[in-house]
Amino acid sequence: MVDKPRYIAVEGPIGVGKTTLAELLAEHLGAELVREQPEDNPFLGAFYKDPRRHAMSTQLFFLLQRYQQQGELAQGNLFARGGLVADYLFAKDRLFAALTLSNDELALYQRIYDMLRPRVATPDLVIYLKATTPVLLERIRRRGRAVEKPIRAEYLDEVVRTYSEFFYRYDEGPVLIVDASELDFVSNGQHRDELLEVIARTRSGINHWSRR
Repeated sequence: MVDKPRYIAVEGPIGVGKTTLAELLAEHLGAELVREQPEDNPFLGAFYKDPRRHAMSTQLFFLLQRYQQQGELAQGNLFARGGLVADYLFAKDRLFAALTLSNDELALYQRIYDMLRPRVATPDLVIYLKATTPVLLERIRRRGRAVEKPIRAEYLDEVVRTYSEFFYRYDEGPVLIVDASELDFVSNGQHRDELLEVIARTRSGINHWSRR
């Protein structure tokens, strides 16, 4: 149990709004924002078109990119005034590896991950945003990023399932599981205030919140 989270990670499948919430939360708390940078991964577009062929290169790039960011956090940013809010959890990297890599590739990936993981800080609170596949597809379509056009419902179904299995059993710290399918914390002030209030009082265990 923590008094007040110094390091909060926001997670969830593509299109769910994790970066938007991380930005909102960082502004609300006066915290430093740490953003994932998928646009810097030169293999990502090819991966969405042909996951089997480009999975390993995509995964290793993300793993090393995130590790470098986390190393910078460990050098003092964790004590920044207002704390830190990240729009990803380092441990989730393994989820996509298990989802996309062959057995031999996964074994190699796991050896690299196991060497890096002990040097990475664990968040004081994880916020997991979940949503249904149709909602995610619609949000992805609306934002219109060319690199995401090849994403299919079958792939998202697997991502949603894998995320749920992971976060419903997460035991490295407090988790707040938020149903974001009918939540608009961007343009609806009431939704936003309710969510921020729930986040502020989450201190331990696995917690669930929905407006339904």
